[in-house]
Amino acid sequence: MIAPLLPSLASDFATSVTAVGQLVTVFALTYAVSSPILTALSGSIDRRKMLILSMLAFALSNVLAWHAHDYWTLMAARVLLAITAGFYVPNANALGGALVPPEKRGKALAIVNGGISIAVAIGVPLGAVIGHAFGWRMTFAGIGALALLASLGLIVGLRPGTGSGIPSASLQERFAVMKQPQVLLALLVTTLWATGAYTVYTYLTLFLATVAGVSSAHIGSVLFMWGIAAVIGIVIGGNLSDKLGPRAVILPSLVLLTLSFFALSLIADLLQPELALIPALIAIVAWGVSAWAFFPAQQARLFGIREAKLAPIVLSLNASFMYIGFSSGAALGSIIVAAGGVRNLGWIGGLCEIVALVLVIATTRRKQG
Repeated sequence: MIAPLLPSLASDFATSVTAVGQLVTVFALTYAVSSPILTALSGSIDRRKMLILSMLAFALSNVLAWHAHDYWTLMAARVLLAITAGFYVPNANALGGALVPPEKRGKALAIVNGGISIAVAIGVPLGAVIGHAFGWRMTFAGIGALALLASLGLIVGLRPGTGSGIPSASLQERFAVMKQPQVLLALLVTTLWATGAYTVYTYLTLFLATVAGVSSAHIGSVLFMWGIAAVIGIVIGGNLSDKLGPRAVILPSLVLLTLSFFALSLIADLLQPELALIPALIAIVAWGVSAWAFFPAQQARLFGIREAKLAPIVLSLNASFMYIGFSSGAALGSIIVAAGGVRNLGWIGGLCEIVALVLVIATTRRKQG
């Protein structure tokens, strides 16, 4: 949500775009580190209570962000948002898997994580539109209102006692799963994918303004186009992964994602702003489809590495490693922008995807899917 709002935040707080970009870095890093630790430590609390409490805390954190009148208050709100989101997602995975029979657990986890993926794809452009029309504070206010509505849905939709007695993996168990070579290498692919994506995505508003003359009034439309492409990618990736196997989706997705990022920087280097917009939009659509076709296939790959009972642990770790990548990408992007190389964001993002692609090729075999 923060990415398209960076210029207005920088203006309001009289600071640089790269400094405001650290709001992305800190959120993602806090989520990645706190989520597995706090989830393990709170394992004795029943999951229904955890979901409700974490969603209510998420709503209050948005209120704090809405009311923030300086950079550091907003930073503190972002840290709280990351902690509460980090509580919610693993518990949602655990409860979703426990509410259904074992033979339907994979579908339940796919629904939970598919909902999260679609929310990311659609929520960011929606936040950009609201932020431009009503100011960035209203974006946080809107999310806070949605979180309160979600809290009510949890209270009404989950009976008291739901989720009690569900075991929670300890930190030792999580580390034991993570240390297995197959799992760790697959999680590293997730991190590289996310790093490349957020190197570009965090500063996409600045990139488009510089390269194609896109104003803040129109960035929401561009991001909606990206969001629609992302939803299409999620559907395609999930369906093809079931039919052809994860590997058959992951490899072409990473290839197309690499080409999309390279195309953005090539367009920036070769075309004048009045000629760059349409080619850049085509590259952004290809990026949205390919990046989010990768995600469900990668989850299916991780699901297949370990037995079903360990799926919640693996998917929780995957979320943490994804957010490590988001944090690294936002930090890397800020370095590139600070050095005056906004046009180079695509080259660097594409290189991250190439490393991920090579790692997938080296660690998977065709027959494994």
